[in-house]
Amino acid sequence: MARLLVIVSRTEPSRITYLKHAFASETTDVILDRRAEERRRFPLRERAAAERRRGDRRQRDVTEDLQTYGWAVVRCWP
Repeated sequence: MARLLVIVSRTEPSRITYLKHAFASETTDVILDRRAEERRRFPLRERAAAERRRGDRRQRDVTEDLQTYGWAVVRCWP
């Protein structure tokens, strides 16, 4: 069964309480966006040869939703 992850924008932390109540279930977690910046040290063109991953693990970029709505929902697989 897929779990839902509700990510709240760092600029709107007051929404966490409401969204935890609105999405209250055992299959949904509400967290604050922890992304600060790109964690990889080298630009894409420099790390392409040494990159072990075949692609980014994220299925979709939620940045636009976080900026527009203050929160985003993603599906997580166990």
